[in-house]
Amino acid sequence: MSQTLTEGARKGSVDSPSAPSPRRWWILAIIGIAQLMVVLDATIVNIALPSAQAGLGFSDGNRQWIVTAYSLAFASLLLLGGRIADLFGRKPAFLIGVAGFAGASVLGGTSTSFGMLVTARALQGVFGALLAPAALSLLNTTFTDAKERAKAFSVYGAIAGAGGAVGLLLGGVLTDALDWRWTLFVNLVFALVAFAGGWVLLSAHRDAANSRLDLPGTLLVSSGLFALVYGFSNAETHDWSSPLTWGFLAAGGVLLSAFARWQTRAEHPLLPMRVLLDRDRAASFVTVLITGAGMFGVFLFLTYYLQLNLGFSPTRTGVAFLPMMAALMIMAQVSTTVLVPRIGPKIIIPAGFAIAVAGMAWLTGIGVGSDFSTAVLPQLLLIGSGLGIVMPPAMSLATSGIAAEDAGVASATVNTMQQVGGSIGTALLNTLAASAATSYLAGKDATDKLVRAQSTIESYTTAFWWSAGFFAAGAVIAFLLYRPGAQRQDPDAVRAVHM
Repeated sequence: MSQTLTEGARKGSVDSPSAPSPRRWWILAIIGIAQLMVVLDATIVNIALPSAQAGLGFSDGNRQWIVTAYSLAFASLLLLGGRIADLFGRKPAFLIGVAGFAGASVLGGTSTSFGMLVTARALQGVFGALLAPAALSLLNTTFTDAKERAKAFSVYGAIAGAGGAVGLLLGGVLTDALDWRWTLFVNLVFALVAFAGGWVLLSAHRDAANSRLDLPGTLLVSSGLFALVYGFSNAETHDWSSPLTWGFLAAGGVLLSAFARWQTRAEHPLLPMRVLLDRDRAASFVTVLITGAGMFGVFLFLTYYLQLNLGFSPTRTGVAFLPMMAALMIMAQVSTTVLVPRIGPKIIIPAGFAIAVAGMAWLTGIGVGSDFSTAVLPQLLLIGSGLGIVMPPAMSLATSGIAAEDAGVASATVNTMQQVGGSIGTALLNTLAASAATSYLAGKDATDKLVRAQSTIESYTTAFWWSAGFFAAGAVIAFLLYRPGAQRQDPDAVRAVHM
């Protein structure tokens, strides 16, 4: 390992024995509010899409772009946003991200055309890509005590895991009570609180002020992530054999491979290899990726089932996810502050995945006339508990021990893994679910309502089985990659020690 990298990693460790900020818990509250705004916007608009479509008159084929525009901009610019926070300061990155997100939300809420709404959603993704890594890196550099850091990450991880369900609930309430536009206007409430709190509480500090922005790396990774997410998005509406699917996926793979090669040669790399060299950190990135892919089997298809098969209203659908959120939040606190510090991630995180697998497998027992209290609720509690055990500690371990100058880009990598995992999961599960429904209808009377209803059940349960498979793979990979015992810094990685 070169001396240059070693010296660079020594600057401003988050684990240095510096005095903790007296305002740290208030900072956590502000970061939590900002993170909730970003996470819930991935789902809050989904429930309002039928109303927005009726109001603006766009086609079913164009409807997906309301969701895709956000995810494309968000995923492709996350690493750039994280590095900007490192280079120019987390406070300005946080404040600009919050203000820009609010402005884009207002633009979306006042949209008079489909193009205007898509543009607003893309701008939300752009500013979210600046805000999300800044928020996580602020959390990482604010909490330096191990016990307090565990508590802070249990809160943050619970928000990241449950934010999608919050979006479904809030989107349903606002759409039913007011109008679809309020699913965008509501961001102003979050943004005003987060901006005011950030302005007062955060301090301006640049940990990588002596570095430069890696423009070739930025172009390679941004275009690579864009192609990857776009390719998976196309898989939902096109066949996997379509050039718009495999062509973009192949281009994304080539561009990301070129980016990885360039990072080993660049003088000021966008994603320094020292960020990836710690074994527990690498394992955590993979864990977040798999969790993001599997979670969509819960949120997406269970939302369809509750509304289309059980006849739940949008608001009631959101309320149905509350028990899962509560279980996730409780277990996030237990796993991050008690279990992982004492036992280590090698046992706890695979155990959490195993619990989620059991919940998803149990959920495949749903039927056309199932009762929510017996066929869905216990399973949601189990899945929420499992994800609460997995996600918050994985996020904490992914940024633990990182040099302050790399905190932004490490945080961005966590968000990128979650976003790319979600895109992969959505594309794969949608395709598999559609194929299952088509196979079930083959040779049957497709005009019969009961037959068609049963075909949808077949599609949902197929998605649930595959989600269980994702979580099972996560359990195996986590067990193989994480080191045994309580977490420690990998001796093969460049350490972030304060000298």
